[in-house]
Order: sequence, then C-alpha cells, then structure tokens
Amino acid sequence: MVVTASETIETVFRIESARIIAGVARIVRDVGIAEELAQDALVAALEQWPESGVPDKPGAWLMATAKHRAIDLVRRKETYARKLAEVGRTLEDVPPPEPVEADDIDDDLLRLIFTACHPVLSTEGRIALTLRLLGGLTTEEIARAFLTSEPTAAQRIVRAKRALAKAGVPFEVPYGEDRATRLSSVLEVIYLIFNEGYSATAGDDLVRPALCEDALRLARVLAGLMPKEPEVHGLAALLEIQASRIAARTGPDGEPVLLADQNRAKWNRLLIRRGIEALRHAGTGPYSVQAAIAACHAQAVRYEDTDWKTIAALYGRLVALTPSPVIELNRAVAVSMAEGPAAALEIVDTLSDAPAMRNYHLLPSVRGDLLERLGRLDEARTEYERAAALTRNEREKKLLLARAARSNSNSG
Repeated sequence: MVVTASETIETVFRIESARIIAGVARIVRDVGIAEELAQDALVAALEQWPESGVPDKPGAWLMATAKHRAIDLVRRKETYARKLAEVGRTLEDVPPPEPVEADDIDDDLLRLIFTACHPVLSTEGRIALTLRLLGGLTTEEIARAFLTSEPTAAQRIVRAKRALAKAGVPFEVPYGEDRATRLSSVLEVIYLIFNEGYSATAGDDLVRPALCEDALRLARVLAGLMPKEPEVHGLAALLEIQASRIAARTGPDGEPVLLADQNRAKWNRLLIRRGIEALRHAGTGPYSVQAAIAACHAQAVRYEDTDWKTIAALYGRLVALTPSPVIELNRAVAVSMAEGPAAALEIVDTLSDAPAMRNYHLLPSVRGDLLERLGRLDEARTEYERAAALTRNEREKKLLLARAARSNSNSG
C-alpha cells in the first residue's frame, strides 16, 4: 500500500500538533492564534511536500515553519511590540527548519496543558479545548464523542479561547499554591475525558475506546513532563488499569458485562503492569487511592478472589479525602461484598436525600441489587425500573430493564 504525501502530512500533524501549538504559543502568547499558525504550517506542507517530497524530519519542519510565521506576525503588528521585546533575541535566532530541543518542547507542552485546563474556563470548555489542542481531535470528532452538535462543540472551543485571552491567562507553568490548584484542574479534565469514554453518559454505546485512549495518552504525557508529582502518577496508574478492562466490559453486541461476569482473560495484562508500575510512584491523594482500588480488582485472578475488605477500607479513605455521596455509594458496594447486602443497604439509604443523587441512576441500581440479594424482589424491581428511567445510556437502560424483569419473574 502506497502512502501519499497528504496522508503522511495528516498523520504527522496529528502526532505533532500539540507540540507545534505549544511552541508557537510561547511566542504569540495566545493559544487561539497559535492554533491558526499551526494550521497555516499544515497548509504550507500540503502545498509543498507533494512536489518537494516529505522532509527527513517532518515534525521539525512544521514546527520551524509555524514559528517563523509567528515571528512574522509579531513583527507586523505593533500591538505585539511589548511581547517581542520580552521574547528578545530568541526571536532573532530562530533556526531554519531543524529539530527543536526536546526539553524546550516539553516545557512548552506543559505550559499548553496548564493553559487549556485553566479554571477560568467552564468544565465543558476545558474538555473541548484540551481535546482540540492536546488530543488533536477535530471539532467533528469532539462533537461526536460527547454526543453534541458540531456547532455547539465549535462554540465551546471558541468561547474557551476568548475567555483565556480576555482573562489574560499567562502561557506558563504556575508555581506554589496556584500550581496545586491548576494541576488539580488538569487532572480533573483528563479524568473526565477518560470517564466519558469508559462509561458513556448517553447514547447507544456503553464504551467509547477512542476517548479512553486520548485521556490515557494525555496522562502518560503529563507523567513524563511532571515525574515528581505523585498524584500525576496516581491518575496515570488509575487510567492504565481501568483501560485494561475495556475489551471485557461489553459483549459481542455491545451489551454491558458486569464486573462479576467479565472474562478476565480479556483484561490487558500489559496495561495492568504499566498501572502497577505507575502506582509505585503515586502518593496518597484521591487518584492514587482510586488506582489502589483498581489494582485490587486487577490482581484478583477470579471475581471470587477479590479482596473486598481492603477495597472497602480504601473507599473509606477516599471518602475522607474527598467527601462525596457517589464515592460513598461505591463504598457501599464494596461493603456489600465484604459484610453482606444488609450492611450496605444501611449506607445506601442515608444517601437518598443528597441533592447530587436525586437523578443519579446508579443509586436505585445499586439499591435494587442489594434488595434483590436480600430477597425483596418486588422492591428490587421498582428500583431497577426507576434506574432505567433515569439513565440516558441505551445499553444501561436495557440491562436495568432486564434485571427488573428477572426480579419480577422470580418474585412470581
């Protein structure tokens, strides 16, 4: 199979776009303009490479081309005079299309991550901008991933860029207390992207592996850029281990397969090993504790071998770190396996009045499971039906209605 120049260009740009945007943003101090200049470099490649041939180092060619265009822009506009003075002689000495030092690229990439995930943006804006700038996704791909329209996804990206410019967010890696706050936002964005892929909130598919892969790649990049941050390794460990189960989470027709019924031979042992290794560098924060829970599951050869007491204890630690009714619900599931459904039901019944749980379908789903195990089948059926009415994911809805029907037939 012959690969055309345009196909090569698109592949290289997909891989290198985040680094190119990051390198250019250091010059122009605006991620929106940086993205446009990166696209200009792509257009230049599409015009020149089919005739001149693909350069030996295509990524470096694109980087240098985009940076030269950035310098020309800075020089042309008087409004950029101050920024030109700040950058100083480095602008005068930009080399011809040759490789840029890796350390410089990494520093720029880290700045781009912290900029795209800035707390001044809405959660939706941070996610969309991160997928666009760092994940290399098109607007159409982002819209499809989050089951929204392309204009809506485009608006989120545009608004995010404008918000960053309006707020004057500096293109830098923060330090001190601000760094901790911003890092928390970065980790949250990557975590949310992965979760949407791992368990889709709506639509016909339970899992969207491509989103999981994007989030996992971002977590790996961040761990490489910030090797001394334990919670970064904690998130990477969590995502590696969770991703190891994706192939076993759905059946041949895309139907959900519960953890107890999964074929563990389908779990990706390489990802599990990577996760366990990352966990060795993790700390005691929320993502690290979640990674430890995931590791307990991953190390059990059979479902029956799961160390539920340890998992319940870890969930207790997680609740202490980040109090949340959702985490408490997860703890109840672990308690049900370690101590029995009656003990867990007591926990679940304390959560029903929490505002965050009123429309959360997993609360009646878990309660239905506990009631079914206690032999209270009519009540279980009611809970399953309520959960089915709340979920927006069609695969989950079918599973819940099937469980409701089973409870009904068993009660008869």
